[in-house]
Amino acid sequence: MKILDLPSIQQMWKEDAKIDIDDLHNESVKIPELHAKYYEIYSNLLLLKKKTEEDKKQIRHKKYEYFTGKAEPEAYIKDPLDKKVRDKEHLQSCLNSDEEISRINIKIEIYDVSLDYIQDIIKMIHNRSFQIKNSIEAIRLLGDSH
Repeated sequence: MKILDLPSIQQMWKEDAKIDIDDLHNESVKIPELHAKYYEIYSNLLLLKKKTEEDKKQIRHKKYEYFTGKAEPEAYIKDPLDKKVRDKEHLQSCLNSDEEISRINIKIEIYDVSLDYIQDIIKMIHNRSFQIKNSIEAIRLLGDSH
């Protein structure tokens, strides 16, 4: 399965969340399929987030080496260090404002929001059998009252 962005997942759930009141049996049978679908998306995104966090560690270490003057000489030829890092606080400021680290932080945040959204979908899927059962009960009650 290809990795989906949050708007695609939201659109997909908008369709999958609908329960056909006239076909409750098939809606009930679809629950495991929906669970598998969204759990696969969740698992893939979680693994991508973990990989991105590992990438961040590697990038942050390279940037640390660069800003503290400990990187390979080729790094400074390619990208000269135009400011001297004075202390740990200044080093943290340099690392926190680095474009590459900022991009990876945003990517991790997007994964977090997507994962939270999918967790909520999975909770709704877990409750779907109760929703269907309640619908069947309501239909029975309405039928008995006539």
